[in-house]
Amino acid sequence: MARERLTDLKIKKAKPPKGGRLMLSDGGNLLLQITHSTSGDLNKSWIFRYERDGKRHDIGLGSYPDRTLQAARDKAQEFRRGLLDGIDPVRERERRRSERLAQAAERARAMTFKQCAVGCIESHADGWRNEEHHRQWITSLEQYAYPALGDLPVDVIATPHIVKALEPIWKDIPETASRVRGRIEKVLGWATVRGFRSGDNPARWRGHLAEIFPAVGKIAPAKHHAALPFTDVPALMAELAEADHVGARALEFTILTAARAGEVLGATWDEIEGNVWTVPGNRMKGGKPHRVPLSDRAMAILNGLCKTDNRIFPIADNKRGMLALLQDRRPGVTVHGFRSSFRDWASERTSYPPIVAEQALAHAIGSKVERAYHRTDLFEKRRRLMADWATWCSRPVPTGATVTALRA
Repeated sequence: MARERLTDLKIKKAKPPKGGRLMLSDGGNLLLQITHSTSGDLNKSWIFRYERDGKRHDIGLGSYPDRTLQAARDKAQEFRRGLLDGIDPVRERERRRSERLAQAAERARAMTFKQCAVGCIESHADGWRNEEHHRQWITSLEQYAYPALGDLPVDVIATPHIVKALEPIWKDIPETASRVRGRIEKVLGWATVRGFRSGDNPARWRGHLAEIFPAVGKIAPAKHHAALPFTDVPALMAELAEADHVGARALEFTILTAARAGEVLGATWDEIEGNVWTVPGNRMKGGKPHRVPLSDRAMAILNGLCKTDNRIFPIADNKRGMLALLQDRRPGVTVHGFRSSFRDWASERTSYPPIVAEQALAHAIGSKVERAYHRTDLFEKRRRLMADWATWCSRPVPTGATVTALRA
C-alpha cells in the first residue's frame, strides 16, 4: 500500500507531543520535523535523509513555509538524482561553501588600501566635528599614504610597507607623520573588522613601530602657533577695516571673538540671536555649545554683510583665505595665534580673573570634578571682557613722531 504523502493542510494541523518532536514523511527521503520553540511556537523544518557507505546522513533543506512543500520535493528529487550519479549532497554542499568562501577571500584580496580608506572615512565622517577634520584625513592620506600604499591589496600590507610610507617624513614633519601613522592604523583596523585582512595591525605604535621610529616629542619640541603681540593688534585691525574683502571681515570677526577659525568659517546666520553668537557643540573642540558675546564692532561687521548665503562668511571651508590675507600683511603670523594675543592682553592689561578669559576661549577649566561643580559660563563678565577687547583692538594707532633739528 502506497504511503500517503503530505499536504499543506496536514502540515498545518500536525502538532508534536509536549516536549518532543514529530517527524512526518513525504516519501522519497523527504521528512518534515516539527518541534516546539522556547516561546511555545512550532518550528517546522525540512530534512533530506539518505544512507551512504552504510552511514545515515541528514541534510537540512530550510524551514516551512519559507520553503514550500513543492519546493522541498523538487530539492529532494535533485539530491536523489545526484546520488544516482555518485554525488554526495553533504560533500557537494561543503564544496560549494568552500568555493564561496574562496571567492569572498579573493574579493577581499582585491580591496586596495585606498578603497578601504574611502570606506573608513565614510564610516567615521558623521562622528567628526567639522569639515576641516574630514578634509585633513583625505589630504594627508592622499599626500603621504597613497603613494606607497594606495594601490596595494589591503591584506598584503605589512610592516615594511608602513615604514616605506612613513620613513621619508618622520624626521622632517614628525607631527604630520604621527597623524598619518594613526590614520593608516585606523584604516587597517577598519579593513580587519570588515574581513578584508587578518592578523596584527602593522601600523600600531606600542611594541611595534615604536621600536623603529623615535617618539615625535624627542625629534623636535612642539611648536606653538605664531602669535602677533597684542600691542600690534590695533594696527592690523585698522588695516583690515580698510580692506573691502569678506576674508578681512572674517579675520576681524575671528580676532574680536577670540574664536577658532573653523568656528567662524562654519558660522551661520541662524546661530546669531541679538548680540549673542551660539556655536553648536558639533563645531566646538570640546563638543559643547559655546555662547559668544558680540561687541559693537563685531555686530557692525555682521550688519554690514550681505545675507546671500546661510553661512555668514561664505569663503573657503578652511582658514587658507584668512591666512593668505594675514600673510600678506604679517608674514609668519597664524590665525589661531590671535587667541594667544587675546589671552596675553587679558593677563597683562586687565584685572579680570583668569577663569573669565579661559571661558572666553572655551577652554576646559580645572579637573573633571571641578568642572562638574562649576556650571556657569560667566557670560556677563565675558561680555564686558569682550567689549574691552574690542575697545583695545580699535584704539588709535600712534603716528610717527616729528623730529625737529636743534641748533648746536
